[in-house]
Amino acid sequence: MTSHSWRSLVNSKYQLSLRLFLFLNAASALFSITNPLYSVRVLSVPLITIIIVSCGLLVWHWKHRSRKINIPVISTIFGCLWALQIVSKFSLITHDQASYLILVLLTVLFIGSLAFASNIKAFTLHSLPSFIACLWLSNHEHWLRMAYFFALPMVAIGIHHVLQRRNDIFAQDLLSRLLEERETLTDLSMMDPLTGLYNRRGLKSRLQNLPAPDGGENFVLLLDIDHFKAYNDHYGHMMGDQALIRVSAAIRDAVRSRDIVARFGGEEFMVLLTNISLERARQTAENIRQKVYDLKIPHMFNLSVATNVTISIGIAIFEDEDIEGALEKADKALYEAKHMGRNSILLSDDLQTA
Repeated sequence: MTSHSWRSLVNSKYQLSLRLFLFLNAASALFSITNPLYSVRVLSVPLITIIIVSCGLLVWHWKHRSRKINIPVISTIFGCLWALQIVSKFSLITHDQASYLILVLLTVLFIGSLAFASNIKAFTLHSLPSFIACLWLSNHEHWLRMAYFFALPMVAIGIHHVLQRRNDIFAQDLLSRLLEERETLTDLSMMDPLTGLYNRRGLKSRLQNLPAPDGGENFVLLLDIDHFKAYNDHYGHMMGDQALIRVSAAIRDAVRSRDIVARFGGEEFMVLLTNISLERARQTAENIRQKVYDLKIPHMFNLSVATNVTISIGIAIFEDEDIEGALEKADKALYEAKHMGRNSILLSDDLQTA
């Protein structure tokens, strides 16, 4: 799973399982001292070790929550300590030894099954030493009963593991789909639904990740369809939308894949040419103008320029990450280009010179 949320969930389950295991070991060891079976009190080395190590690891893990402890290793160590405790106490039991072995085995199995309900490996490593010790101390007289007690939680944990695994796979798949849909919705919210170009929100997002120019400059192009209000009024908005779609496609085809094209307004577009020379920026603007002209979209109210749809373009240098300043200069150049007769291109520097 690649999701950070899913990894956090798995890590939380790991921490809860480990803390529960350590707490149960410490509590069981203390209970064994204060309420010993058959009134036999044994403050043995394994029992003291279980208490000290459990409490120590609980405190350490609480202070270092981001660091992991190897659960299989820890479960094996505690399993061996409990087995040693069973052996050391068994020699002091003078009657009904079989009941003692069954009770202590059930205690160990209880700790393991509760703490490792989803980890059959850790459960086995923790419970197996005690199971072997009890089987050996009973001289194999109750092996069938002990084997049943040992196998029952193992089967339950195994079934739970399979079911949990299926649930995890389903949850991972569901979360992946949700993330993909969220990304799709995010992408759609940045696109103009009519033309498929970036809208202002998408443009802002792309500008935030714009690389610094290397050997060239960045240029802002503002483009406006000439006499488009008259086109809409005469041909209707449906035909106007078709014209916008065809013009936007022509603009996209005239620039490089790394350049940014956005619908800036109703019939206004913006192109950001990245890492390019001034001469090539002029040539790209001319290619855009010519491609739109070559569409030959009839426009009878554009007679002063042509009998088809045309565009005017204003160009400005985009420097010092000042997009507002560049857009203002490009807009002034575009305004002057329209006054010059439309279907033309004007660089803001030429406007300042004039």
